[in-house]
Amino acid sequence: MTTTLILMRHAKAVDRLEAEDDFQRGLTARGREDSAAAADVLAGRGIRVDLALVSPAWRTRQTYDQMLPQIGEPQMDDPMALYHASTEMLERATRQVLGTAGTILLVGHNPGIGGFAHKLAQMCGETPRMPLGYPTATASIFVLDGDDLSRPRLDFVINPKA
Repeated sequence: MTTTLILMRHAKAVDRLEAEDDFQRGLTARGREDSAAAADVLAGRGIRVDLALVSPAWRTRQTYDQMLPQIGEPQMDDPMALYHASTEMLERATRQVLGTAGTILLVGHNPGIGGFAHKLAQMCGETPRMPLGYPTATASIFVLDGDDLSRPRLDFVINPKA
């Protein structure tokens, strides 16, 4: 059995000065468009999400909500621990759910989500395919052998800036 793991950074959010606090920052119009476009790419490749782990921040939740019409009706969890989680925390959260779903979507924040994606890409010798800085609405799609995170294969990358 294989597992598909999608590591996505939230889409473009409003400036910090335009929101009450960082947690409440929502998406810009471009952010909503980029989220939906990423979901269109996934759907075009026949990818349906079974489980979504989403930071509870408003911009990550909106990114996920924009994707829902195209990705199916996954079970969703939004633990506070994912808000600005480190690479290690995201990896730990992923390991806890591996083996429970065929396709897992993780929507988070930089630098953690980009760091996690770059770490997996490095493990499979695919670092050159990763966008620098892991821009907003970027998603890296990895294929794993079952629940083995130690031997990922980078399938493709969605980068709206490319």
